[in-house]
Amino acid sequence: MTTAPDTTSYDAHFKVWRGDVDGGGLEDFTVEVNEGEVVLDIIHRLQATQAPDLAVRWNCKAGKCGSCSAEINGRPRLLCMTRMSVFDRAETITVTPLRAFPVVRDLVTDVGFNYQKAREVPAFVPPQELAPGEYRMQQEDVGRSQEFRKCIECFLCQDTCHVVRDHEENKTAFAGPRFLMRVAELDMHPLDAADRQGLDRKSAAQDEHGLGYCNITKCCTEVCPEGIRITDNALIPLKERAADRKYDPLVWLGDKIRRRQ
Repeated sequence: MTTAPDTTSYDAHFKVWRGDVDGGGLEDFTVEVNEGEVVLDIIHRLQATQAPDLAVRWNCKAGKCGSCSAEINGRPRLLCMTRMSVFDRAETITVTPLRAFPVVRDLVTDVGFNYQKAREVPAFVPPQELAPGEYRMQQEDVGRSQEFRKCIECFLCQDTCHVVRDHEENKTAFAGPRFLMRVAELDMHPLDAADRQGLDRKSAAQDEHGLGYCNITKCCTEVCPEGIRITDNALIPLKERAADRKYDPLVWLGDKIRRRQ
């Protein structure tokens, strides 16, 4: 009696970027792949069998921590959420670090830029007339904000945004889609009292966080592993509100009247 060949396992060809801040390049590997595995499983197998010093950042392996961001065949993805079954078995799979950020070593990049931008966005300002526990919101407003709170800060949107990715000089003036989304969330929050303290989030988005650099190509939305509609639900509405604030004569007149009062 002959035994049928095992078709659930096969050898895949990988090209993995190896190097550090001083430079590096792609190295070829042939590695076993089993049914149901994701790219992170393969990277771990490479560490265990062929490249024990291969550096990769990961934590939960469940698509919720955002740690294992990298580029697979040039597309920003989470290693732990990219199944090997989406690739042809004869295909060479290339894994490289996030291109928009400085390399630390191998697949690990320095994403400190994003934490710097996070600190530049003023936090939610609670209304002084309400105590904690007294906040009330319409369910529609809760749902609108909840979408943005699904963000796991994998920074794939930051990596794919060509304003950050292709123009290093823009980083000082542009917060990127993740943090413009945060500004949009706070600006549409019905209980945020920032304007009472003299903070106009719409003007800040334009003048301090570089909203005008965004040309709504929707590439950030396309790579979001949480399916957040960053462009349609955050960036475009924020642009519209910023334009109204700056150019609509009725909004200008209303602001003048409120200031006089």
